[in-house]
Amino acid sequence: MGAFFLALHCGVLTMILAWFDVKESKAFGEALADFYLARVKTDARGKKIKLIERKQRELLEKLTQKIVIFRAANKLNFYKKAQLINVFKWRMLEAGLDAAYVDELTSWVTHNL
Repeated sequence: MGAFFLALHCGVLTMILAWFDVKESKAFGEALADFYLARVKTDARGKKIKLIERKQRELLEKLTQKIVIFRAANKLNFYKKAQLINVFKWRMLEAGLDAAYVDELTSWVTHNL
């Protein structure tokens, strides 16, 4: 009987620890931001607006694919989502993107999670 309760206790403890394990979520948030930053054109002078808009749509579609794959492979609770979004947002801000744009993009990522 004691072994049963010990096993039950260990299982519950493992579940609780897994709930707070945000290592993969944070790594994905960083990778997602890096993926975006590597592909976004920060200097759009001399380019047509339609081309820039098309490239942005294509980039957002690729981000969506990455999010869908990650979401399917990982069980995300609200804490893990919050950590992922926080890392993503700060990486974008530290890269020098406009804060209002980062807020909009972060909201978009949040919606797609």
